[in-house]
Amino acid sequence: MLTWKEVINFTTKGNPTPEKRVEKTETEWKTLLTAEQFRITRQKGTERPHSGALCSIYEEGKYNCVCCHTPLFDSTIKFSSGTGWPSFTQPIKENAIKYHKDISFGMIRVEVLCNTCDAHLGHVFPDGPEPSGLRYCINSESMILDKK
Repeated sequence: MLTWKEVINFTTKGNPTPEKRVEKTETEWKTLLTAEQFRITRQKGTERPHSGALCSIYEEGKYNCVCCHTPLFDSTIKFSSGTGWPSFTQPIKENAIKYHKDISFGMIRVEVLCNTCDAHLGHVFPDGPEPSGLRYCINSESMILDKK
């Protein structure tokens, strides 16, 4: 189970190695994604709170990256944080997520990206429920729910 200390270590000492890499040109991403998905995942955008389709869905399944379909989170670790974005306590695998120190907007945060294709997902915070204490705050537009 990842802890906040390990997340911070990834931002300073390097991220876990992904199982594979997917790289495409900006033009290729634009043909595969909707305009909003492209804005969020490739241009580091954020959807409005409570606007995402996956905010209030708690069906069983895997939440996969909308860009490369890599499994990121499992429905069993999703929780209602009240923030307006889907929230999770842990990634599906330690190497599914990449961590980056984000100093935009005059604050320090930890950005989370798909470790396979570098899609912007959202941010992780140390104010989640026990036992990990982590809250992965993820844009709905950056994921698809695979109910298989």
